[in-house]
Amino acid sequence: MSKPQPKPEIEKPEVDVEEDQLNRAIEELRGVLSEEEKRPAAAAGAPANSSVIMNIPVEVQIVLGSTEMPVSDLMTLQKGSTVALDRRIGEPVDVVVNGRRIARGEITVLEADPSRFGIRLTEIVAAAKSA
Repeated sequence: MSKPQPKPEIEKPEVDVEEDQLNRAIEELRGVLSEEEKRPAAAAGAPANSSVIMNIPVEVQIVLGSTEMPVSDLMTLQKGSTVALDRRIGEPVDVVVNGRRIARGEITVLEADPSRFGIRLTEIVAAAKSA
């Protein structure tokens, strides 16, 4: 009698693997930070474990909207051209960190510097649970 062959593992697309890793890392980070908050204050002068994590730079993008267009239309764009986006004025914008949407918000003018925009968060997107 021959030994049954193990079933080959089905490879997940690279994007799914990266998203699963990111979800696990986010959940782990939330757990660590939650534990840190529950602990009594550390001895004076002792650095908190989370301070290392809190100094890691991440790329934050605010996405106003998107559109699809043929390359021929893209090639005709020039200074002064207008590109219609898939969102309307007043709709929330996406807050994306390292390529993943984490929140939504509304555009606002900064009180301290009226020549600059900011985002007021209106919704935090729950992390997708990995299977």
